[in-house]
Order: sequence, then C-alpha cells, then structure tokens
Amino acid sequence: MTTNKEKVIQVLTSLENGDSTAIQEFINPHKYIQHNLTFPNGREVMLGALSDLKAAGTKANIQRVLVDGDFVVTHTDYDFFGPKVGFDIFRFENGQIVEHWDNLQQKVDKTPSGHTMLDGPIDIQDEDKTAENKELVKSFVSDVLMGNNPEKLTSYFEGDHYIQHNPAIADGLSGLGIALEGMAKQGIEMIYDKIHMVIGQGNFVLTVSEGTFAGAHTSFYDLFRVENGKVAEHWDVMETIIPEEERKNNNDKF
Repeated sequence: MTTNKEKVIQVLTSLENGDSTAIQEFINPHKYIQHNLTFPNGREVMLGALSDLKAAGTKANIQRVLVDGDFVVTHTDYDFFGPKVGFDIFRFENGQIVEHWDNLQQKVDKTPSGHTMLDGPIDIQDEDKTAENKELVKSFVSDVLMGNNPEKLTSYFEGDHYIQHNPAIADGLSGLGIALEGMAKQGIEMIYDKIHMVIGQGNFVLTVSEGTFAGAHTSFYDLFRVENGKVAEHWDVMETIIPEEERKNNNDKF
C-alpha cells in the first residue's frame, strides 16, 4: 500500500518527468483546494502544466518530508523557472490529496552562516516527542518572533548554539541579534502577527505564520529542529503575499 508520504513524493516528481499518473491517482479529481494564489483550484491545472514544466527543465529535489496526521510537508530544492527553495503542505482525505499550501523563495547560495538554505540533518528522530516539540516551537514563535514574551529568548536555546539556514543571518543567537540590529538600523521590521499552522514529526516542526516584512504582507514558513528540548536549527522561506486583484483563487494564502 502506497503511503501518503510516497504519494506526495510521486506527485512532486511528476513535475519534472511529465508523467501524469501520480496526479491522476493521488489528487482528488473533484476537490483540490489551492492556496498558491497564482493558480486556480483543481488538479486539471497541474495536469495541463506538466508538459510546459518538463520542457522548462523543472527539478524537484526533495530534502525533507514530515508526516503529521493527514498532512504531509516537503522541503524542496526546486529549479522552477529559476532556482528556488520551497515548502509544500498537502492535506489528505480518504487517501487522496484535497488541499495544498506552499511558500517559495529565490535560492541564495552564499549565506553569512556558510550553510545552504537546505543542507543539514534530514532523519526524523524522537517521534515520541512530536507533541512536546510542537508545543515548544509554537511557544517560541509566540514568545519571541511575535514578541509576546521576548525576555524568554535565551531559555529556548542551548547557549549560543543555533544553526541557521536563513540566507541573511549567521549562526547562533549572536548572529540573530546582529541581523535584527542591522535591519533595525535600515528601518526594516519583521513582524509576526498570527500562527496559522504547526505541523511536526519527531524533532522537526514547521510553523506557518502571517505578518509583514519591510511593510509587505508576508507568509513565513519556519522549520525548526529540536534537540534535547531546545531549538537547535532553523530553515525558513518567506514569500510576499500578492494583492487580491492578482489572485487566481479566493482561498487565501493560509
């Protein structure tokens, strides 16, 4: 029996090989709710785009996959009309995909930390701690990124140990502090207003949040790796949310 994880991998692989089999088998033909605001609802849109995507040399190199109930998350190195890093979230009903969310950002090769936007551990560990780790990460985003209890910042980390994959921030709490100070000097604010989703498996937890960056309406996807009850590593993708008049569906980004 094909697992939901395997179904998603086959669907994303079809974007580069042009084979429609997985899309026809695993995406519900009557209900496919699309939250990528540049595409209409329905699987027919994907089927219709396959030949163009293959011709354009689309690549989908999946780095990480998380499974949490009816949700499957992928963290992918894309070549999709240029190099990009993306998170995709798929929701299943009765064994078929019925809903999709994503966030895409241009891939940056040189980062202050020396890490890429995608490298690092991939193996799922501590599956018995999934609920505990999800609660920890949700509290961190609320307390620190949303600014509800900023004094708790250091309690979430093991000293200065914090591996950073954000393309503009160096490792460690010290690197985070330097980046935030630099943005403040430029008058750039990064504001998290609301957490929409918390999805996790074992030591990996993804949060989907809404806010603004430099005044622009922004979707924040943050992936955290938890180690011994502390936040140890972070990957993220930020995407500016397009205005309503440019959208191809009415489902909202979240």
